[in-house]
Amino acid sequence: MIIKSNKIVQRLKRTQKNHKKDPLAIVPLPNLTELENSGAASIDLRLGTWFLTFRQTRCPILDIYKTNDPRQNESELTKTHYVRFGDQFVLHPNNFVLGTTLEWIRLPNDLAGYVIGKSSWGRRGLIIATAAGVHPGFTGCLTLELTNVGVTPIIIKPGLLICQLFLHNVDSDTDDIGKSDFIGKRRPVLGEIKPDEIAKILATD
Repeated sequence: MIIKSNKIVQRLKRTQKNHKKDPLAIVPLPNLTELENSGAASIDLRLGTWFLTFRQTRCPILDIYKTNDPRQNESELTKTHYVRFGDQFVLHPNNFVLGTTLEWIRLPNDLAGYVIGKSSWGRRGLIIATAAGVHPGFTGCLTLELTNVGVTPIIIKPGLLICQLFLHNVDSDTDDIGKSDFIGKRRPVLGEIKPDEIAKILATD
């Protein structure tokens, strides 16, 4: 069941007062009065200051089967950009960039979430996506996938309300925190992708 804004605010206020072992935390904290009065079922999140672009000239084609090719490494594939508050990043038509949320998020073991773009941006050609789900125990800034599918360049600036986080309850009978390469990150992360053993067998001549 998706949690509405008043329940989210209650959880965040309990975290502030009790400093419980397994809290829900969002830093910087949203305006709790506005969030509670909105009646929404999501939390608006802002665009952060770090971006990751692809170096097309260094890797003209992405081939995950070439696991020993150094050109497939994240450091070779991408370039990191820091955009200060007040400055801007121009996303041109048909271009793609990884960004982050400004907010640092921590989910307890009984909550999971998912992030979607705001429709007001989508109607202007800016598509915002992220992982299909944010798992219980996640801690860090969320990596966002930003694509301009429109016909004109779009200016985006750190601090803009860019996406929305939905939270829902999950059954949890353990205090173990999930393990992920994305936990604890402040900058956009490309992540590792490689074929598993079955994919390798199926790809064999």
